[in-house]
Order: sequence, then C-alpha cells, then structure tokens
Amino acid sequence: MLEVRDLNIEFHDHSKPETVVYDFDLVMEEGDIVGIVGESGSGKTMSALAICGLLSRRDMKKRGQILFQGKELLTCSRQEMRELQGDDIAIIFQEPMTSLNPVMKIGWQVEEALKLHTNMTKEKRYERAIWALREAELPFPEKVYDQYPHELSGGMRQRVMIAAAIVCRPKILVADEPTTALDVTIQAEIIELLQKLNREYKTGILFISHDLSLVRKLCKRVVVMQNGYIVEQGNTEQIFGNPQKEYTKHLIAAIPGCDQVKEEKDFFHEEVVLSVKDICVSYYSSKGILGKKQEQEVLKGVDFTLHKGEVLGMVGESGCGKSTLAKVIVGLNKAYSGKLECEAGSVQMVFQDPYSSLNPRKTIGWILEEPLKVKGGYTKEQRRQKALSMLTKVGLDPEIANRYPGQLSGGQRQRVAIGLALMSEPKVLVADEPVSALDVTIQAQILDLLQRLKEEMGLAILFISHDLRVVYELCDHVIIMEKGKIVERGTPQKIYTSHEHPYTGELLKVAGIEKIAEKF
Repeated sequence: MLEVRDLNIEFHDHSKPETVVYDFDLVMEEGDIVGIVGESGSGKTMSALAICGLLSRRDMKKRGQILFQGKELLTCSRQEMRELQGDDIAIIFQEPMTSLNPVMKIGWQVEEALKLHTNMTKEKRYERAIWALREAELPFPEKVYDQYPHELSGGMRQRVMIAAAIVCRPKILVADEPTTALDVTIQAEIIELLQKLNREYKTGILFISHDLSLVRKLCKRVVVMQNGYIVEQGNTEQIFGNPQKEYTKHLIAAIPGCDQVKEEKDFFHEEVVLSVKDICVSYYSSKGILGKKQEQEVLKGVDFTLHKGEVLGMVGESGCGKSTLAKVIVGLNKAYSGKLECEAGSVQMVFQDPYSSLNPRKTIGWILEEPLKVKGGYTKEQRRQKALSMLTKVGLDPEIANRYPGQLSGGQRQRVAIGLALMSEPKVLVADEPVSALDVTIQAQILDLLQRLKEEMGLAILFISHDLRVVYELCDHVIIMEKGKIVERGTPQKIYTSHEHPYTGELLKVAGIEKIAEKF
C-alpha cells in the first residue's frame, strides 16, 4: 500500500543546506501498524510529514520515492496530492488544542474533509460526522458536534482529531505523538481506539512516539531513527527483546522502570517548607436562561506537607485537580478556602510546555535575568553573571544565553525553564508535567538534573505527572488524587506494592505495572 525508497530531506532555509533525513525506507501493507521511535531531531516527524505531503516545496529539497498504491507522491502535482490528503492519507497531530480551529464548532471541523472530497448533502455529512465522533467513542456525539474545542477536555479533543482523521475512512492514518499530554487511562483508551480502527477497517497506522512502552503495546513493527538515519527496524518484540544496535539498547535502557527497591527516606525532622491545609476550590458557571450560577467543586479539602529536600509526586487523571492545586500554591489562583503556609516568594513553577512559557521574542539571557530585575538589587553585570552561572548549573552551554527559545531543542528549553524557576532561589519547585513531551533519553537527563539540583540546593519539589514510572523513579513520597480529593498517600514502595484504594490499583493496571509487587 505504501512504499518509501531512499527518502532524503534537505532544508534550504539556513545559510547552508541541512539534511534532516537520510535514505529512509519503509514498506506498509494494508492493516499494518508501524511505529517510528527516536530522540527529538531524529527525523521521525519529517519523514511522516513528507508521506502526508505537508512539507514546504519551496524551502527544502526532497529526493527518493514515496509510492502510495503505486502513485508517486514526491513529484505529483499539488492538486493530485490534495485529493489524497484527508481522504486516503490522514494525520492526527500532537497537540489538538493548537490543531483545532478555536472559533469553529467541532461539527464543522469534522465535516471539512467531506466537503472537500465528497458530494454528500448537508444531512449525509452530518450523519457521517456523528458516525465518526461515535467511532472515536465520544459520549453524546450530537452535543459535541455543536461545541467548541475549548469546551472539551484534552482527551475529548484528541478524540475529535481522530474523528476528523477517520471521517473519510482513510487507508493510512499517521499518528504523530497522539497521546503525549494525556494521562494513563486516556492514553490506554486512545490506543484501544486505534487498535479498533485498525481491526475493523484495516486502516494502516504509522505511529510516531517517544513513549516506547506504548509503541511496544500497539505496533507490529518498529523503525528506530537517530540523526536522520534508520539505525534498526524489525518485528516489535524482536527489537525490544533483542536489540542489535547500541543506540536502540540505549533508548530501551532509558525507559523509566519500577524494578528497583526504593530506599525509604525520613523527612520528619526536616524543615517544613510548604503546608497545605483543607484547600477547597470551586468554579462557577452560568447556566440556563436566567443565568443561574452552578458551582463545581474542583478541590475538596486537600491536606499535605512538604519538607526540605523532599520530592512529592502527585498523580491522578485529567480533571482531578492537580494543576488547579499547583496554581493555588504558586499564587496564580487566589479564589480558594483553607490555609496555605509558605514563605513569601519561596515557590516557583516549571510549566508543562516550555515553548509557550518562554517569551519567543527575547533571548535566553534576557529571560533568565528578568526575575532579578523584578527583585532588584543587582547590577547589569551581576544579573548577567548569575544567568550564565544558572545555564551551567542546569547543564547548558553559557553561549545559549544569546539564542532565542525557537533556536533550542525541547530538552534545552525545559532546562531553561527549570533554570528560570531557580533564578530567585526558591525553597519549593512546583513541576507540572515537566517531562511529558520529552523523549526517554532527554527525560532521563531532566530527571537526573532535578535530582542533582534537589541535593545541591536542598530544594523541595512537588512533581505533578501522569507517568507512574517516572514518579516511582524520582519521588520520595506519592499522593494519589481522584475527583479533587487525596485518596491515598505513602512511599512509592508502599503505594505501588500494597495500595489500599481501588482507584490506585486501576491507575497501576492501566499503566501496565499492577504486578510490581511480584518483583520484591
């Protein structure tokens, strides 16, 4: 169905040409599920975008062949390519909130491909859109049809992207990191949905991901890429069970594991740097003709303490209140009841997406110096020296101070975001999903960095994550949240091996680590 031969992609938008994909080969039969894995910058997404015809024809040079059912896609006309895009070849993008049009209703966006590729009547388009939303397992598809993207959760928006991609029943579905920012239960649901589409409609799936455990669960074959080259490819179990290349072994070894017995640390005698007592948060929304306000409780009496040098993991599904609690702690949400005790200015936050939290028009040096300008008391030279020193501390070359965020990789941007949070020398770092969008090797580097900074600076870290393996590896204690409440707390060893609450067991089961107790 699809054959890619000797694909080379070369950019011409810099002072000198830069090749990003070398001699890429791929064969997909009907109903194949193929995974592409590799670090950031390895050429995964570029190869997929070339297959979908989404690369610029002006700023780059492409060589080789991409044959879809015998038709050459690299050299075909724009019109011929458009006839295939969204019809026979569809793509699910990584971030649904930026991929969906915020001012158009869901129904319009799902129907768009039908308007371009079919002569269906308005009624038939509506029926097919509802079918696609139902196939994507969205509850109340008729209601979702009339909603806007911001009215849906992250998991629902990802399902809308899938519905829009399958509405024309494509032969090939390219899924580019479709589960990156989703919690483990929604991740599992999206994987099951892709498997169902593959099983029922023989849809071929090209699955790009940095989550190797998901690739192993979903894909029949795997392609491993590094620096634009394919270093290894083959049957999934063969690649994971007996990798031949050092790079593949390195990738697999970087997957966070739960097979080490954790040493329990006692922080009872350490200074309490953050105390959260009976925190409650409610949101109010206007409903009905009379605009009567309806209260929705998001946090319901949350209590915990955080000690100097402690890493406390916070785990739960989307909507359980994790990020709302983080905003309360750092002062971004003042509408709460309860008691919050911490030293003024002692808490800083590392956001999930460093690219959107760093000013794209300012240099890294300027960004790092900004908290010191606000604080006052530093000369221009002192600010610059502290910024350069912080870059070294987070493992970056001080030369990066003269670059802009757009000129850095994802891992470098995340290090800058951590450095920015540390510039004012806080006692508490609130890290909200700081590694969810990073590949496994960069993830491991960031986790090592947090561990080192904690020990060097005596930092306390509130680590919010949906990745239970990462939480096990990094955290000293864990709290499990469900529907605004803490339902269980304890050491990782206790939580993961002898949990008491059924919700904890459900999370561990979905993450594929429910049998961890058998390892100890």
